[in-house]
Amino acid sequence: MRRTPKSAPEIDEMVYDRLSNALMEGKLRAGTKLAEHKLADALGVSRERVRKALHRLAADRRIDIIPNRGARVPSPSAEEIRAVYQAHRTLEAGVLLQLGTSLSEAMLTSLEQHLHKERDAARANDRALSVRLSGEFHILLVDALDNAELSRFIRDLLSRSSIMVSLYEHSGHSACGVDEHAAIVEALRKGDPMSAVALSRDHFTHVQERLDFPAADSAPVNFQDIFQS
Repeated sequence: MRRTPKSAPEIDEMVYDRLSNALMEGKLRAGTKLAEHKLADALGVSRERVRKALHRLAADRRIDIIPNRGARVPSPSAEEIRAVYQAHRTLEAGVLLQLGTSLSEAMLTSLEQHLHKERDAARANDRALSVRLSGEFHILLVDALDNAELSRFIRDLLSRSSIMVSLYEHSGHSACGVDEHAAIVEALRKGDPMSAVALSRDHFTHVQERLDFPAADSAPVNFQDIFQS
């Protein structure tokens, strides 16, 4: 049976997804130059489609596009990492205190169902999915307040911290993160927002401590190997 050709939007989405997944899986090193022609060859698409995907990723704060220098994987410094996690730690403390004892049973159930998804991803050793679901947990918390501005701030921080985790976190810590999320939900279920805040702060500290700058690697990146089917 002949396959139905993909539409242009489907191809654009495929290119974006493959680049995004490579970033989230830690396959692209910090500082890697994302040359359009090399990516186009590796993905079997036009440079125009690659360019569109790169601009989407830049809008998502997942890569940097520097005028006259092109696109690169970010190379966040220790100070940038500290600032991002300090900001998120502070904002989420406020979120949890505002939620207080007002979380509905439906919202608590939604959080617990999300934890099951996180555990499944950890068991499957799906790094990209684990990073995405971990971020979505924190989005679920802030979205429960129905404050669009606060949600926007935290989404922006998560876009940046997700890349930091993908680039610098030691592998094998997904299950640990899920357990910490579960402890936060349990504190909320008990109507104990102060404990939830303390657990959240510890969680961000632990994530930050698991980030480690790898030794410099000057070997060229082989996009063909990364994106082979």
